[in-house]
Amino acid sequence: MPYTTQDIRNIALVGQAGAGKTLLAEALLAQSGAIRSKGSLARGTTVCDFDPQEKALLHSLDAAICGFETQGRRVNMIDTPGYPDFLGRTLSALEAVETAVIVVSAANGIEPMTQRMMDFARTRGLCRLVVVNKIDARDARTEQVLLELREAFGKSCLPLNLPAEGGASVVDCFFQSQGKATDFSSVAAAHTEIIDQVVEVDEKLMALYLEQGEELLNPEQLHDPFEQALREDHLIPVCFCSAETGAGIPELLAVLARLAPNPAEGNPPPFLKGEGDAAERVTVSPDPAKHVLAHVFKVTIDPFVGKMGIFRVHQGTVRPGAQLLVGDARKPIKLAHLYQLQGKEHAEITQAIPGDICAVPKIDEIHFDAVLHDSHDEDNHHLKSVTFPPAMLGLAIHSEKRGDEQKLSEGLHRLMSEDPCVRVEHHVAQNETVLYGLGDLHLRVMLQRLTERYGVSVKTSPPAVPYRETITRPAEGHCRHKKQTGGAGQFGEVYLRIEPLERGAGFEFVDDVVGGAIPGQFIPAVEKGVRQVLTEGAIAGFTLQDIRVSVYDGKHHAVDSKEVAFVSAGRKAFVEAIKQAAPIVLEPIVRIVISCPSSAIGDVASDLATRRARINGQDTLQGGRSEIAALVPLGELQDYLSRLKALTGGEGTYTMDLSHYDPVPARKQQELVSAFKPQEEAD
Repeated sequence: MPYTTQDIRNIALVGQAGAGKTLLAEALLAQSGAIRSKGSLARGTTVCDFDPQEKALLHSLDAAICGFETQGRRVNMIDTPGYPDFLGRTLSALEAVETAVIVVSAANGIEPMTQRMMDFARTRGLCRLVVVNKIDARDARTEQVLLELREAFGKSCLPLNLPAEGGASVVDCFFQSQGKATDFSSVAAAHTEIIDQVVEVDEKLMALYLEQGEELLNPEQLHDPFEQALREDHLIPVCFCSAETGAGIPELLAVLARLAPNPAEGNPPPFLKGEGDAAERVTVSPDPAKHVLAHVFKVTIDPFVGKMGIFRVHQGTVRPGAQLLVGDARKPIKLAHLYQLQGKEHAEITQAIPGDICAVPKIDEIHFDAVLHDSHDEDNHHLKSVTFPPAMLGLAIHSEKRGDEQKLSEGLHRLMSEDPCVRVEHHVAQNETVLYGLGDLHLRVMLQRLTERYGVSVKTSPPAVPYRETITRPAEGHCRHKKQTGGAGQFGEVYLRIEPLERGAGFEFVDDVVGGAIPGQFIPAVEKGVRQVLTEGAIAGFTLQDIRVSVYDGKHHAVDSKEVAFVSAGRKAFVEAIKQAAPIVLEPIVRIVISCPSSAIGDVASDLATRRARINGQDTLQGGRSEIAALVPLGELQDYLSRLKALTGGEGTYTMDLSHYDPVPARKQQELVSAFKPQEEAD
């Protein structure tokens, strides 16, 4: 069916895992005729959960794009994961839509992801529609859930329809003022309440409404103020349905077709030009005749299909064969193919207009969050950045098979390309690669993908704590390196002194040699020997820091002095000096900020106390949450994410960054020193 931008509706189904988003997508697809019948999670036949991991877990792990046509409208729908571990993929998908459809279970009511999604959609300026699913469940609490929604998110949460016959059917309350009996309230009362709310945003319509009554108002008169109420957060419609039985699905389709905003009616996307404080908001118009402007909100990399960039067109018209610029690149890319997605299926299309969501394959230059455009006039344009939750849970990984290091590196790079909340770091001092994610499930899924998609089996272990070593008092060291093996020998003698610097000052090397006792060409060799010890550690195998080393005297031999001799002499003199300088081990202290329900703040504070934490402050936030800030040794937080989830019912989150280094307790230092086995220097 040919359609225009005004016919497009873009929605994302978001909410807690288990609320029924994927089955709701199936019900909408089936009711609209896009598929013959609803798929089954148990049989692995749904359109959106097509990945083998999703079929095994019976839960969505990634955002899936599909669409259907109903009542002359084209609806692009994104089914998103409900687990907090995959929040990054959900937030990314919301960049492509005008409307966030927050799916709530009629049995469970408001859950942690309900609150998160409502807050994010409001902050991002998206229109919000709440769908209360599973109204046919035995323990459904439809009336109570509506009351909870209004209490949590305001009186603007108003029903567009109401359940009837114990959840067996749904009765419209917006397009009609009278109807059959409902399970609670009445059609007339709900109709009056929502009409009152809508006309408040239009003074002329409100005057007409007060003067003549609602009987003279028709749906066409209410459409524009309804969209305005959605944009201005003056109205959050609530719909009831059962994806399982199909109750309320036709009514929900009517709401999406007739009331959901098209790309021109939603709040404009927050495009900026420039960087940092100098960035300025720019206006983007959903006009198919203007320059192309599109945003890549998802990247997939399949071993067979290759790299695929999925993007939303915001302005202009994209066609196969077009040449587009990626970000600020000077060289354009050529689009050989253009696809419309239906789960795992790809249908080739001839054009994409503003509002369309489509995909382009096998273009390496495309990356997540890239802006595609066809004119240098749009250089340096980008969408306002989304604040993703930081990846805090880490696992040290290495390949099981020797020779798989390159495959592992490529696999990790691909995982980072697909997920904005996957982070990989290589810790040089510990010689380990650490994979960071949002939680245990997130990491398990990533590791499984490394094995199944990219053929890399890995071993894992907790990441090493980046301890450091330093000294606490000045000392001196001396070494004469002399070696004779027949023919030319080796000779170098070094005198040096060391002293502690302020914490965080790093390392200083000073050449105080006078009179040519050590020729200038050998001073770098002395420094090289010293730096070898800095990297390898002297007492526990950790990097040394906050030390000044001053070389002040030495001797050389006109024939036997060589660079290798002064490297060895400098190294041994430094080790000797450290032993006399009361060396200690330092541990990283991180600044942690924890957000959790206020009811759990006492348990969180008590748990921090067992981790040698110093609590710096506590604040009360909106929505019944509190925030606590503390300084904690990093070594005490190895299992903290899972512990925080247990203490807060999965609702706790935290961020942390390095604050400083402090001496470890004496017992811990003794353990670390005892475990250290220094490598003998090869002569």
